[in-house]
Amino acid sequence: MLCWHLSVRSYQLLVYEFKLKGKQQQFNLIDEAIRTALFVRNSCVRYWMDNPKVGKYDLSAYCKELAANFEWAGKLNSMARQASADRAWAAISRFYTNCKKKIPAKKAENAVLGRPQVERFSKTGFPNFKKRGHSVEYKTTGWKLSDERKYLTLTDGFEIGRLKLVGTYDLHFYHLKDIKRVRLVKRADGYYAQFCIAVEREIQVEPSKKVVGLDVGLNHFYTDSNGDKAENPRFLRKSEKALKRLQKRVSKKFNKGKPQSNNYKKARNKLARKHLKVSRQRQDFAVKLARCVIQSHDVVVYEDLQVRNLVKNHKLAKSISDASWYQFRCWLEYFGKVYGKITIAVPPHWTSQNCSNCGETVVKTLSTRTHECPHCQTVLDRDDNAALNILAQGLSTAGHIGTNAWGENDLCLELVTGSTKLTQ
Repeated sequence: MLCWHLSVRSYQLLVYEFKLKGKQQQFNLIDEAIRTALFVRNSCVRYWMDNPKVGKYDLSAYCKELAANFEWAGKLNSMARQASADRAWAAISRFYTNCKKKIPAKKAENAVLGRPQVERFSKTGFPNFKKRGHSVEYKTTGWKLSDERKYLTLTDGFEIGRLKLVGTYDLHFYHLKDIKRVRLVKRADGYYAQFCIAVEREIQVEPSKKVVGLDVGLNHFYTDSNGDKAENPRFLRKSEKALKRLQKRVSKKFNKGKPQSNNYKKARNKLARKHLKVSRQRQDFAVKLARCVIQSHDVVVYEDLQVRNLVKNHKLAKSISDASWYQFRCWLEYFGKVYGKITIAVPPHWTSQNCSNCGETVVKTLSTRTHECPHCQTVLDRDDNAALNILAQGLSTAGHIGTNAWGENDLCLELVTGSTKLTQ
């Protein structure tokens, strides 16, 4: 008897995060580096506004001019300045891409940019200046790891010095040349170092021979086509009382028009830490649930929801944001590429209204939670009916939308480069 399994080999970027331990003076220097990186990014956006025909390499060359004109900007490592320019170009290229899609727009004045009055899209993500920065990114220079891989030394002009890495990951398994980026991140609970490592991963996967359709919701996080449901954790709702209490403390200690006291800064930090905990809970839930769904099925079908449009409903905006459907979808697609599984996004239109048995349309309001078809007498839970419709629609378009487990679809080559093979 032959036992077939799929061996997925791919080149990917892994991100390992460590907490930094050092002196307050070193953290103050990191803040200066972050502000400098933000200045470079905003300056590149301003340079593009004044010279709309410049490209990515022109922005990288402009970084050299900034270092020459501003002494404190020259302290930042040259590759870190280029990384900030890359961030500016990413925003610009995203704007160009959205304009090509011809998203419905409204007229807006362009006099601020010193250009003629032209029609500009309002929803295409026009590059703006950022008020606050939270990270600075180095490429292959400006940093050095100790021999035991427990200390990170930053060697650029800010002279931040040696910082201890606190974490459970072991960097001994990777060559220094495989570390493509080192990012310093400031959060409410401290400073972190992220290492972006290019690795080749090979995962042995046994086909489960199962397909599933997912219908996300608010009563339950999702309902699948097999009738199983995942409970909605509602992390924000559960933390609202604590957040409200911390927000009151911040408001009481705020002095309008005056320098803020240390008590105000402490209260604001406690509030930020609570929000950070909620976001981490939400991400941890999405990662674990997405991995479980992908490992248990060969084909996963879900709705191509536009969450930014759904949150315009002010009565449901908080609940939709708390559910984090988009984050769950991103992790589904990521693990689909990692494990070589098929993920298909289908249009969400009429998935709740059409009958999964006969296909007739049965109009229902949001408050109607049971699907009762007068044509074929089918009675189902509203979400179960939608999940069955999503699965049927996804199977009818397999091979045209989503990723292909055996590498036959070019869409999987955008983030994963490598080969897949079938072994016995």
